[in-house]
Amino acid sequence: MAATRRVFLSIVGGGIVLAAASGGLWASTRDPVSARRPWQDAGSSESDLRRRILSFAILAPNPHNRQPWLADLSKENEIVLYCQSDRRLPYTDPYDRQITIGLGCFLELLAQAAAEEGYQADVTLFPEGEPQPRLDARPVAHIRLVQDAMMTRDPLFAYVPSRRSNKEAYDLTRPIASDKLAEIAAVVRQSVIARTNDPARVEALRALAWQAYFTEITTPQTLKESIDLIRIGRTEIEANPDGIDLSGPLIEGLSMTGLLSRADMLDQTSAAFQQQIPILKEPVDTAMAFLWLKTAGNSRADQIVAGRDYVRLNLAATAAGVSMHPFSQALQEFAEMRPYFLAMRQALAVEDNETLQMFVRLGYGPSIEGAPRWPVDTRIRSA
Repeated sequence: MAATRRVFLSIVGGGIVLAAASGGLWASTRDPVSARRPWQDAGSSESDLRRRILSFAILAPNPHNRQPWLADLSKENEIVLYCQSDRRLPYTDPYDRQITIGLGCFLELLAQAAAEEGYQADVTLFPEGEPQPRLDARPVAHIRLVQDAMMTRDPLFAYVPSRRSNKEAYDLTRPIASDKLAEIAAVVRQSVIARTNDPARVEALRALAWQAYFTEITTPQTLKESIDLIRIGRTEIEANPDGIDLSGPLIEGLSMTGLLSRADMLDQTSAAFQQQIPILKEPVDTAMAFLWLKTAGNSRADQIVAGRDYVRLNLAATAAGVSMHPFSQALQEFAEMRPYFLAMRQALAVEDNETLQMFVRLGYGPSIEGAPRWPVDTRIRSA
């Protein structure tokens, strides 16, 4: 679930941009507050049980923040989950594996939210069959809510509103203790989990992760896919609170003065493109530990399992005060990535019959805001 909000800040040399950014009142209004409101509103403004549950599920991590979920509420006590087809990523995720993992994250948060209400979420995956090689119009899951007075609440649920995919640089002076990694890894239910905080191995994995990252941003189709999803400034983000958000007074000042354009972002010879490289590399170089998640197969159901387990890891990291950020590039299945795809499998000792579903960095990062989200009403197909 790649990309960073910190891109292109190194070209902020112009005094006109700094002057614009220092305009106190104007600068103070640049945060896309309404696009972040679903994080504060989850569970508080919905009278309908299913909508309350969905208001937490929509906070799930997902690739490029595409939020591909659509819920059908046409039958009482039931939710049918679909993938919105135009939210997929055909170049970076050509087989919809990552999108399916995101839908698995959604289902895990849905189940946790249901348990908080005293309901079991009885999930039937792909009731009309598993779509291959890509997702299609068939439902991803059918969920029946069954009241259960003995339902056990998940302690991880308390951390849903504060869960983040922290893409910032991490503190190089603060290693991740082995017992902390073990504590985080222990919440996985079905996937195979492995981890390392060994400095030499971490350094080698940083290098490989950056080679894969650089390949993604220098392959024209995958670069354009990301650039097309960039939302620059408060107005764009609040109009389309998905994709890759670039917000704040500096970003808006750059955009207004023509120093930040999508054309420059796409031009690999431009100053804007070249100056982003060290900014994108910094988070890679500050990974303090890595954790990876495998499944025995790669069916759609396996991918859902991976998503459910991944968001549990993310919540456990949040509970432990540790930042987490997926590095998905080397796991992507487009042709140009193939050498790094194979190299990462070898580096992580992934067996031929296993699928590497998630690879994430950990560390201690700064506090950040939640990513923009579409309101729950926009994610309901019918009611």
